[in-house]
Amino acid sequence: MFQPNMFESHHHLLEMGSKPHENEDYESKSGTDNMEAPSGDDQDPNDRPKKKPYHRHTQHQIQEMESFFKECPHPDDKQRKELGRRLGLVPLQVKFWFQNKRTQMKSQHERNENTQLRDENEKLRAENIRYKEALGSVSCPNCGGPASVGEMSFDEQHLRIENARLREEIDRISGIAAKYVGKSMLSYPQLLSGASGEIFGVSDLLRSIPGPSEADKPMIIELAVAAMEELIRMAQTGEPLWVPNSDGLGEVLSEDEYMKTFPRGIGPKPLGLRSEASRESGVVIMNHINLVEILMDTNQWSSVFSSIVSRATTLEVLSTGVAGNYNGALQVMTAEFQVPSPLVPTREIYFARYCKQHGDGTWAVVDVSLDNLRPATISKCRRRPSGCLIQEMPNGYSKVTWVEHAEVDDRAVHNIYKLLVNSGLAFGARRWVATLDRQCGRLASVMAINISSGDVGVISSPKGRKSMLKLAERMVMSFCTGVGASTAHTWTMLSGSGADDVRVMSRKSMDDPGRPPGIVLSAATSFWLPVPPNQIFDFLRNENSRNEWDILSNGGLVQEMAHIANGRDPGNSVSLLRVNSPNSSQSNMLILQESCSDATGSYVIYAPVDIMAMNVVLSGGDPDYVALLPSGFAILPDGDNNQTRGISEVGSLLTVAFQILVDSVPTAKLSLGSVATVNSLIKCTVERIKGAVLNDAA
Repeated sequence: MFQPNMFESHHHLLEMGSKPHENEDYESKSGTDNMEAPSGDDQDPNDRPKKKPYHRHTQHQIQEMESFFKECPHPDDKQRKELGRRLGLVPLQVKFWFQNKRTQMKSQHERNENTQLRDENEKLRAENIRYKEALGSVSCPNCGGPASVGEMSFDEQHLRIENARLREEIDRISGIAAKYVGKSMLSYPQLLSGASGEIFGVSDLLRSIPGPSEADKPMIIELAVAAMEELIRMAQTGEPLWVPNSDGLGEVLSEDEYMKTFPRGIGPKPLGLRSEASRESGVVIMNHINLVEILMDTNQWSSVFSSIVSRATTLEVLSTGVAGNYNGALQVMTAEFQVPSPLVPTREIYFARYCKQHGDGTWAVVDVSLDNLRPATISKCRRRPSGCLIQEMPNGYSKVTWVEHAEVDDRAVHNIYKLLVNSGLAFGARRWVATLDRQCGRLASVMAINISSGDVGVISSPKGRKSMLKLAERMVMSFCTGVGASTAHTWTMLSGSGADDVRVMSRKSMDDPGRPPGIVLSAATSFWLPVPPNQIFDFLRNENSRNEWDILSNGGLVQEMAHIANGRDPGNSVSLLRVNSPNSSQSNMLILQESCSDATGSYVIYAPVDIMAMNVVLSGGDPDYVALLPSGFAILPDGDNNQTRGISEVGSLLTVAFQILVDSVPTAKLSLGSVATVNSLIKCTVERIKGAVLNDAA
């Protein structure tokens, strides 16, 4: 049986790693060039800012920040602190230097782009006149006489207009890209000219390229422009392209109609891959501009969608867009998509992401795989044009229409997850929209300047509330990156761990203020239960039933000390729990917990936290220095709408995951006894949960 002393040492180590940062009170130090006063939650209304001494940056500091700006113009809090520490500046000085630099770059871009846009306007007018004259002098193929526009085929007229517009857009993006990649971008208008119907015919060229190179960039631009056209039509077209599902609960893509509508695209479907297409619309509480920024910023995107995106990297930015926004932005990326279970392989994608503002004010962001640029690689997943349309709505809301279209080899998916993956709920549009809607509600809660009526307990200020929500966000992200099948996060898979149905990984933690130092074991397992997801979610998040499954609470009374309502759903909340354990050495242990739910899945994630560190957070202090090892649960529907398992109940797929500190010395050797203990812990927890929820369901 699991011994509680492991958690005692864990608790002690949390105290060691959670002291507030020594430079936390930095606002009293020297200012920076062009320094502005803090605003919003960063400023105490009773403490008016005093005039700060003028501070001129050294040449070395400027060079270092210029270099960092090229890689990351929007550093987060942690990056600003690290940069400031290296350069002898306080984070606020770094923050305002980057703000001023972004403003300067924006003004410079706007001047350049205004000139370019005026030139393009003239060019388009001249092109218009030329096409009108050309169409007026077309001769009839039968008699040689003049032909009216009406006698030309509709398809030919449409293709001429489309090709002219696409060629203009390619030339424009190529011109912008040339400024940022330092070389002239070639244009290939002949690929799109004439009425051949091969608007999307760039894939033949892509197949002949051995790998990514400078020569690939013009082709990436053309592919991105064509993908944008396809996304718009996929998002806006109904039947016969999209037809109602047989159960009347959605729509499916007609593959025959798709191939007729988009005959070229990125080429035919490779052998062994299964097509997966879905479309979903929803209204979310976020301004359309902020939403575009999240999608185009890799860090924000992977943070907001941390339950889906296990890792993401921007390899190269071909265009930053025009007029200081993301209109025309194009970047090459890699990403890994996951389901929160070790039993579903991740999907690795190498793709281009292109953003464009359309004439009606709608924004669109499209992804398209670039596998054809590296034909030697056998891809197990590729994305045909996928992404979303974003329409501005009143009062800061946006309407989002999402399209997901992929071709995948999912033969390695475990049997209990096959129905979920095949239903499209695992990776499809519905999951992206539901996750976005839930996260937008959460962000709105973070940005609230008043204490909500749904908040109760020991939180006494908006600063404390915001700090606690920020700590919970980091906890959720840390959980998501360790629970799926991805092994790209410094984890080492342990073979021969003694349990085939439990995946065990280890990691050595050093010099990370957000984690206790030492050897950490992560254990995860997934299983099916004949109980609806909402019933399991309510059971696991309820503090009154916690001692039925939580070995950590050791039979003690669990009391909710603070509660933050986190979005529209009453189940979405962040809580601070106190465990009054009968074991005196564990008395008054605190647990931070976030529970969240949407139509495609639910999570209950928690971590023991040090009391002193939590007091700092509740008073509005920096949460980045609180050490966390999150554990928890991911609850998904089983995807079996028709009960094909032969059981009448609606079922759930439950993943249980733990992170445990097994040794406080990072250089120590991992003992087999520690692995066995973690295995016992997770198996005991699973048995307790099964016993409790199945008894309740009986």
